[in-house]
Amino acid sequence: MLLETRAPAESAPLRRAELPDPRPASGELLLRVEACAVCRTDLQLAEGDIELRKSPVVPGHQAVGIVEAAGEGVEGWRPGDRAGVAWLAGTCGRCEFCLSGRENLCLEARFTGWDRDGGFAESLTVRAEFALRLPEGLEAAAAAPLLCGGVIGYRALERSGVRPGGRLGLFGYGASAHLALQVARHWGCETYVFTRSAKEQARALATGAAWAGGYNDLPGVELDAAVTFAPAGEVVVAALKAVGRGGVVAVNAIHLDRIPEFPYELLWWERELRSVANFTRRDAHEFLRLAAEIPVRTEVQTFGLEEANEALRALKAGSLTGTAVLVP
Repeated sequence: MLLETRAPAESAPLRRAELPDPRPASGELLLRVEACAVCRTDLQLAEGDIELRKSPVVPGHQAVGIVEAAGEGVEGWRPGDRAGVAWLAGTCGRCEFCLSGRENLCLEARFTGWDRDGGFAESLTVRAEFALRLPEGLEAAAAAPLLCGGVIGYRALERSGVRPGGRLGLFGYGASAHLALQVARHWGCETYVFTRSAKEQARALATGAAWAGGYNDLPGVELDAAVTFAPAGEVVVAALKAVGRGGVVAVNAIHLDRIPEFPYELLWWERELRSVANFTRRDAHEFLRLAAEIPVRTEVQTFGLEEANEALRALKAGSLTGTAVLVP
């Protein structure tokens, strides 16, 4: 499913196309795609909120596939192995960021479904050193949402600085926040969920949230940390209002509209705003191990590959039950 021209999801911006079968270059794996989850970043690319870096491009960066072939020099992978493909597709490996464990900030980083073709397809290639081992026993459709929503949610929790037993706020309650809540519960955090949707409030409470309400509601306690998942600047201000002295608000968004003006008093007392940018392979490995240990449960709604535009529309409309997953 190709993205050539950015357009509203309602106008079906993805086009079905038959392309030559990809071949793995040196150091790459060729995967037969079993499932690929749909992310809000895919929607933002399709609609133009995020500039294209390759056109046409096959979107999709939460893919699960079976290794069919390996390029020259690949070690540790065999045909028949299952692998995950996530947002981070490659880095230079030699800059100050890569050498200090911050490869997510590499200036030469490349991303799946943005710089190179992704998983909205029957096959794709991935650099072997960036392919991910997946927990045993998970079906492909259940594993796919872990590869972005799960991993980036985990990094956002780390960036928030929340400690086991702390009071955590999650602002916006989509697929990523649903997975983050399960990790926070495992850490013993008291978690408060803020969302406009009464349906999502109920789902959060059923998943173990201590409280759920609207963005501008206050739960009666000050939070130690918060993560914002909703791509709206006003939600960041709402999170600042909810955290106490020394609290951190981690903004989990690749695109955000303008943060409105707010009084300095909301930032005073050493409150902090931190952005969350991509993730490292270490984040992915840590989260996938933790996901198997907890175990983290995903909720999915499957679509055929040719129904990718329908999945984008449902994501935009907020009508999904769980994460949209394309199954070729």
